[in-house]
Amino acid sequence: MEATAQEVDAAVRAAHAARGALADRAVRSAFLRAAAEGLEASRDHLVEAADAETALGPVRLTGELARTCFQLRAFADIVDEGAFLDVVINHPDDTATPPIPDLRRYKVPLGVVAVYSASNFPFAFSVAGGDTASALGAGCPVVVKAHPDHPALSELVASVLRRAAAAHGIPEGVVGLVHGFEAGIELIKHPLVAAAGFTGSVRGGRALFDAAAARPVPIPFHGELGSLNPVVITEAAAAERAEAIGAGLAGSMTLGVGQFCVKPGLVLAPSGAAGDRLLKSLTDAVSDSEAGVLLDHRMRDNFVAGVAERAELPEVDSPVTPGAGGEHTVSAGFLTVAADKLAAEGAHDLLLEECFGPVTVVVRYDDDTQAQAVLSRLPGNLTATVHLSSEEAAGEGRGAEILAELTPLAGRVLVNGWPTGVAVAAAQHHGGPYPATTSTSTSVGGTAIERWLRPVAYQGAPEALLPAELKDDNPLGLPRRFNGRLER
Repeated sequence: MEATAQEVDAAVRAAHAARGALADRAVRSAFLRAAAEGLEASRDHLVEAADAETALGPVRLTGELARTCFQLRAFADIVDEGAFLDVVINHPDDTATPPIPDLRRYKVPLGVVAVYSASNFPFAFSVAGGDTASALGAGCPVVVKAHPDHPALSELVASVLRRAAAAHGIPEGVVGLVHGFEAGIELIKHPLVAAAGFTGSVRGGRALFDAAAARPVPIPFHGELGSLNPVVITEAAAAERAEAIGAGLAGSMTLGVGQFCVKPGLVLAPSGAAGDRLLKSLTDAVSDSEAGVLLDHRMRDNFVAGVAERAELPEVDSPVTPGAGGEHTVSAGFLTVAADKLAAEGAHDLLLEECFGPVTVVVRYDDDTQAQAVLSRLPGNLTATVHLSSEEAAGEGRGAEILAELTPLAGRVLVNGWPTGVAVAAAQHHGGPYPATTSTSTSVGGTAIERWLRPVAYQGAPEALLPAELKDDNPLGLPRRFNGRLER
């Protein structure tokens, strides 16, 4: 199913030609809602196809499809509201220093967006996922590079989106689909592609990021690459509820067979009796978890090899050994190491890299200084979590200081929770410092639409020549800032 360079070119050109059909906000919001309705109408068939290719199970996949439909409708609402256009109008003011001319600013779509599907979310981060929904909402056609782990599902979902487009007078080429590694390279290089969204590995994402920057005309590349998602458990929190934290950690790190980008992969837990109780709870819960199937044999091989390499490091223990289960499955587990082994550069640096699958590394620290030393060595992350005692959460102790230490490390900071589960909400931020992502934007939540827009200001343009969004009488009823006043 490898697409040729000519097929990639045809898909991009068809998407580029469909731009004008997305200009009307009412049309594209109706398109997004129709896409959600179409996916729901085909739910049973789509879930069956997804399970056949991913083995993620009908329950998980049905929930993910519902989330995908919710996301499409959420962006339709955002499009209808219009605040994402960020309209600002300033009338001339000769009394200002320097004088202000007539200026009118809003945001316009970038153009064709290349979307690179993820393996672990065949609906929510794939053909009809957040990158596609937000790009279409912004008025940008998309060409999706399908993930090789679910090619048949990708074709089925693309056909649903195309039918929804056609029902609203939009050319079906508004959603293109290509398959194959080389097609992905051709796509990022195509001169009509104006931006890209990616979810995947550090290696693959960095190669595409570099290719996007090396083009004769560089383009924005919004990539989600990799994350450890550190967790800090204070000694007081462990003393207060060690068993609950241990069980919660086990549930989070094994959820989806550890194949979530926000899986807690590095946990700082105190030494001493409270920490021992926590590890006993974690051991019991992980030992009771069932072996699971990873998305493909390559991931399974990488997981087994990665765990083995980490477990062989000196003074690394494996209370519950993760690794190969049956012929196709893997078992969950965790490793432990003393904090002083990670406080400075050395042989244990491999433990600071993500290992995709149901494993986490528990770092035992003796005092706050050791914990801070480990945190100071961490790369950027999607999430960072702290578990505090009741008193610490009420403002006593180092709770605020720990939050301040975690904030530079991640795009989402959690208190007394677990990072798995990324709510689709207006205030959500799913991104973080490199290598978590290659930009400061989010791929989940309403502000994800901002990735596919650019601002443009008109100066001194006659009212008759202005786009409707920038006219004084506001014929579209848009929220805007008019001569310094916020109008809704």
